[in-house]
Amino acid sequence: MNAENTQNTENTENTAKSPWGAGTAGTAGTAENTETAQDARIPRDAGRSAGGTKIAIVTGAGSGIGRAVSVELLRAGWAVALAGRRVETLEATAALAPEAPSLTVRTDVSRPEEVAALFDAVRDRFGRLDLLFNNAGTFGPGGVPFEELPYDAWRHVVDTNLNGAFLCAQGAYRQMKEQDPRGGRIINNGSVSAHTPRPLSAPYTATKHALTGLTKSLSLDGRAHGIAVGQIDIGNAATDMTARMRTGALQANGETAPEPVMDVADVARTVRHMAELPLEANVQFATVLATAMPYVGRG
Repeated sequence: MNAENTQNTENTENTAKSPWGAGTAGTAGTAENTETAQDARIPRDAGRSAGGTKIAIVTGAGSGIGRAVSVELLRAGWAVALAGRRVETLEATAALAPEAPSLTVRTDVSRPEEVAALFDAVRDRFGRLDLLFNNAGTFGPGGVPFEELPYDAWRHVVDTNLNGAFLCAQGAYRQMKEQDPRGGRIINNGSVSAHTPRPLSAPYTATKHALTGLTKSLSLDGRAHGIAVGQIDIGNAATDMTARMRTGALQANGETAPEPVMDVADVARTVRHMAELPLEANVQFATVLATAMPYVGRG
């Protein structure tokens, strides 16, 4: 997840039941993962399953923002595939909305074969995909001067934050182009670091800037296929991983100072709003942050 956007908690509203019950998939195995582009108007109900329930994949669903968004969607009547590296945390997320239809799939998004198996599991269980929330990510080693940063640490952040987002978006594209009705939505979890860095955050900041470019390209390429792509950039959501910000975070002037945080439920509601727009409308970029955090003009 993100250092500034990272996450934990449950959220709001209750939900309708769907045709599917809750379920679990263990570590998924290897799988393989067109249609001529058409520039046609997208009907308002495109992307809705025959039973009226929309289907989502949330990566990094075992904690933080991923958990909060998953629970928000589940309680709002979505069926959600919960993807992450630890089955026990995914199951804990599902338990926060026990009446809602969910599927847990252990997935390391940096591994192409596991991402392919995730999409196969969702297709097999639900038959279609309406939303991918590309959330999984890592900040990497904190407080390490750039010149001392190990290449392995850099590569790990790039593999997770950027390559993982690419692999999942590609899987979503393939399924959304082929399903009937075609189309769907991808929301990438960026960060306010996609605009302005924190000190000693080169790997994280570089991948979040790259994610913005990926979002723009996917949004353009998806038009012909009914695929809407947007990005949410989050700053200082209150979670376990951002708890240190309340006591002191390194600032651009070298000082350490406490920073305000916001309720992660407000992030989850924003993602749900973006997700539930008709496909003819798209929030291209949204920035949600703690009002008084040192972001605007920081540095």
